[in-house]
Amino acid sequence: TQPAHQAAGFPTDCTACHTTSAWPGATFDHQATAFPLTGKHLTQSCLACHSDGVYRGKPTACVSCHQSDYNGTTQPAHQAAGFPTDCTACHTTSAWPGATFDHQATAFPLTGKHLIQSCQACHSDGVYRGKPTACVSCHQSAYNGTTQPAHQAAGFPTDCTACHSTTAWLGATFDHDGTYFPIYSGKHHNQWSSCATCHTKPSAFTVFTCLVCHEHNQAKMNSEHKNKPGYQYQSLACLGCHPKGRKP
Repeated sequence: TQPAHQAAGFPTDCTACHTTSAWPGATFDHQATAFPLTGKHLTQSCLACHSDGVYRGKPTACVSCHQSDYNGTTQPAHQAAGFPTDCTACHTTSAWPGATFDHQATAFPLTGKHLIQSCQACHSDGVYRGKPTACVSCHQSAYNGTTQPAHQAAGFPTDCTACHSTTAWLGATFDHDGTYFPIYSGKHHNQWSSCATCHTKPSAFTVFTCLVCHEHNQAKMNSEHKNKPGYQYQSLACLGCHPKGRKP
């Protein structure tokens, strides 16, 4: 009866497990079945998995034995988060603890400093499946609190990747030269110390002045722009033509 051969549908060829030397001590080659045993599965008794008396056609899905483990896991909460019930996606049969998850195979591969964060650093809300990948879903407070320049007040984009990288939060770069005006190249390179040098209103970066640096050159500018149509000694007018070749 241990196991119940007839009820379980065991083969009637006794030599599959027994020898003629002794009836007790039969061995069953599980490795020849559709579910070869590995790791800790090798050390389990038959009844650890077959206590229900089912042998032939026994389900091989992880949760057929580990549903209670799946339901009871809280760090992270597998059931609430909708984790897959295929334990092999993260666990091995060698040890239940120490599971690994391949984040690189998801819609949000990790790079830079993201690679060294704990799961809880981003998933403390318990959301895993369908977790938003927008930068501000984790970095809203950093965005709101940044003052040099004041991102929120100035209406900066909330897509941090426009200026920042995952390697380091500090050292953000903004394509000022290509998008607006060359300040990292040409004559303006190293002629300013901070954004506030030209952007005198922290809450509005569309407000700028050229005259902080050029205020003493009005006479020279007036002379150089003599007979230039539309010339005004005014910052927006400067930007209309400069850098040279820009069409107003």
